[in-house]
Amino acid sequence: MHVQHGVRRPGAAHVTLLTEGTYPHSHGGVSVWCDQLVQGMPDLDFEILAVTGTGHEPVVWDLPAHVRQVLSVPMWGEPPAGRSPRGRALRRLAAAYERFLTALLDPHAEDQFAPGLYTMAQAAAEGTLSPFLRGDRAIAILAAVWNRPGLAVREARPTLHDAVTATALLEHALRPLAAPPPRHGVAHAVSGGVAVLPGLAGLARHDVPLLLTEHGVYLRERYLGYRTAPYRWPVKALVLGFFRLLAEESYRRAALITPGNRYNRLWEEQGGADPRAIRTVYNGVDPTAFPPAGPEPGTPTLSWAGRVDPIKDLETLIRAFALVRAEISEARLRLFGGTPRGGEPYRERCEALAAELGHADAVTFEGRVDDIKDAYAAGSVVMLSSISEGFPFTLIEAMSCGRATVSTDVGGVREAVGDTGLVVPPRDPARMAAAALELLGDAERRGAMGEAARLRVIEQFTLRRTIDTFRSVYLELPSRARPPTAPAQPAGAGSLAG
Repeated sequence: MHVQHGVRRPGAAHVTLLTEGTYPHSHGGVSVWCDQLVQGMPDLDFEILAVTGTGHEPVVWDLPAHVRQVLSVPMWGEPPAGRSPRGRALRRLAAAYERFLTALLDPHAEDQFAPGLYTMAQAAAEGTLSPFLRGDRAIAILAAVWNRPGLAVREARPTLHDAVTATALLEHALRPLAAPPPRHGVAHAVSGGVAVLPGLAGLARHDVPLLLTEHGVYLRERYLGYRTAPYRWPVKALVLGFFRLLAEESYRRAALITPGNRYNRLWEEQGGADPRAIRTVYNGVDPTAFPPAGPEPGTPTLSWAGRVDPIKDLETLIRAFALVRAEISEARLRLFGGTPRGGEPYRERCEALAAELGHADAVTFEGRVDDIKDAYAAGSVVMLSSISEGFPFTLIEAMSCGRATVSTDVGGVREAVGDTGLVVPPRDPARMAAAALELLGDAERRGAMGEAARLRVIEQFTLRRTIDTFRSVYLELPSRARPPTAPAQPAGAGSLAG
């Protein structure tokens, strides 16, 4: 879906936001962050290149006029247009794909990842990559590569079905390479992973600097997600190898990396990012938009706000609440937030768990709320139970509203909370319940924590500071001298230059 929106203004700085599954087609913390940047910089021109599911997702945010266009890049809808290569072009692409696959599976050949990727990017621009990956030749190449002697994956005896499955997953993951890459200004990827692919292509073809912001650690979340994915180990090894090497290439090529917390920075440095190219920029909120929430509810209540998703680990929260209710029979748990398409089975599982534990009457799924402040005001204590986070908006919004919090120790949570809330290990219902009971049992402490939390937001995590930082980055990057953007490629491999 291509939405032409505004008109480019001569002389205005230009930013292309690269998103995946978020802005402007869905709600959630990252989408809020994107909207804050866009709304806060009316003097800049924005385009949005959004990796989506089918390409038919509606735009759910009101976009200002300085958003020039929105281009949706579907990963699971109709494949990109084009036809399979022939002759010399086919041989060149097949050779590049073989090097690419070898890099994913052989630790001694990882330096072939980038040359293979950029050659495939050129094929994607020519409309030949997706048809090639949907053909028998690509499957045969993979079957040959991962059955080579000496590769660990060979010991798992990968099957033809594995080869078909893995090739299909790679074909979908590489579809963003077929999108028109950014041609000027700054390309700002607001997550790692496949959203970065058009940015890497824009850097290689048009020397557009790449800015990378990771809210959560994309690679870590892929590791977590693939633990329970319905694929055999050879498929998982290949796909996770792709995400790992893509992360490393993104870190190497980014002109600047702006993690939302120090925890992400450690992952990025481990992945090969130059520490000098990393600048931590915390998320921010407008304290006037999230004023003190006022009196607590009359009934002891735990509230939660977010997207109903396995990564939010509502099952641990429900189990913790069962332990709380064993001590405080009148306690309530109120869960605010929408369920994304495809997430209904997870919500149903959570509802079934509450019923199984005997607390269906006290656990309510409230759905999306018109004003998120109401979700925070609904709780005596605001909870966060995620197994992975960056620097969560729901947490600093609740803090700005003056509510005491109990959160899991993931991502930048401890950096956000400081000593103004309680932090517990993830996936530990007993520790979470103990912390909630500790605060529910001490109104004076809850009040003091809430006041300190709001002051901490005002002093350190304001929206104005975030916007001013990114405006200076957007204006600075295009004028920087940059090193060569793409590695040298073997003769005949093709290039993205020009």
